[in-house]
Amino acid sequence: MPVPVPRQRNAPAEKSAAGGELTLLVIEDDPGSFRVPEPDSGAGFRVRVRSARNLTEAERLLTDDVHCVLVDLALPGGAGDEELAPLRHVLRLAPRHAVLALTTSGDAERAADAVRLGAQDHLFRDELDGRLLSRTVRYAVERKRADTVQRKLAESRLRAQENARLERGLLPTPLLQGANLRFAARYRPGRSRALLGGDFYDTVRTPDGTVHAMIGDVCGHGPDEAALGVELRIAWRALTFAGLCGDELLSTLQRVLEHERESEEIFATLCTVDIAPDGRRAGLCLAGHPSPLIVRDGRGAPLLPQSHESGGPALGLLPRARWPRRQVELGAAWSLMLYTDGLIEGRSGPGTRQRLGDEGMLRMINRQLAEGLDGEALLDAAVTEARELNGGELTDDVAVLLLSRD
Repeated sequence: MPVPVPRQRNAPAEKSAAGGELTLLVIEDDPGSFRVPEPDSGAGFRVRVRSARNLTEAERLLTDDVHCVLVDLALPGGAGDEELAPLRHVLRLAPRHAVLALTTSGDAERAADAVRLGAQDHLFRDELDGRLLSRTVRYAVERKRADTVQRKLAESRLRAQENARLERGLLPTPLLQGANLRFAARYRPGRSRALLGGDFYDTVRTPDGTVHAMIGDVCGHGPDEAALGVELRIAWRALTFAGLCGDELLSTLQRVLEHERESEEIFATLCTVDIAPDGRRAGLCLAGHPSPLIVRDGRGAPLLPQSHESGGPALGLLPRARWPRRQVELGAAWSLMLYTDGLIEGRSGPGTRQRLGDEGMLRMINRQLAEGLDGEALLDAAVTEARELNGGELTDDVAVLLLSRD
């Protein structure tokens, strides 16, 4: 009983053709009528040949050390419109391998059809010799690798364009025309190589001169959470321009969340601030979210005072929850920093399990303020240092928003 050969893994072996070895899998149902010519020994590399009598055996022999597949177009499997059925099967079976079509010189049209279908090249049975075989296999492998690189680059460009379109929705341009405030924001997704996560924020100025800001965090940090964050942000902006704020606004957002979420386990935290036209006081609502940090007159930055009654639960947890609006005195000159918990949930130093937490973040921000950092420079330094303290990329999304009044 033959010992089964392991199935192929995700991709063929990555070996250089120059000075190396290439493995060719030949699929031909009549070995007696076809003999693979000895590959050219002067090509600078060696072609090792493996043979299969049919497509079933070829699937078993198509392991990850195979670089190229030579399929006989005369294999049983179809006629007429389906005369290339064996080649179609091989292309589906080995999408990451170079594929060559084998036919006779009198069937040049079918050989051309094979290349149009996806084969890297073709060989004529009655013209085949060792030098031609070696050269064609090598060129086919290199051409397949080049095609794969180009395809991946094209996919990356399309993915970047799509992410950019989504990012414009998730990271909006603030509408602060006429406001005597400075604005800065930073966003860093937790997923590797992603542009988007479950954090979201927005800032607008309504016709009465009030500046409204919010920051939120959908539990999780995948594409579904990012999409839900965009929906909540757009809903918040529309409801704010419609005149809603405080408990009425958050109750409506909770209904939006309950309608749009995929599971009842999904929730979102939120912090909203509405700053009076004179810039000296604000209303604060917290829905399970960290309290903002405030800087006044260059002094040390504390968190805004919190009491047991100053906030409510995260959106989506309790069906009839309430979110009281707390009045906060800001003063004449101040900076208000809103952030998501991704900034404080990283480690407080490499090699330790202790979290940075609110106190660690306050020490970090106050040290950076003492160094004269402000605005975008302050946010850049805060996110960078939090990452360094964590000993690498932060696992959760991070969003930070800074509003300042001179």
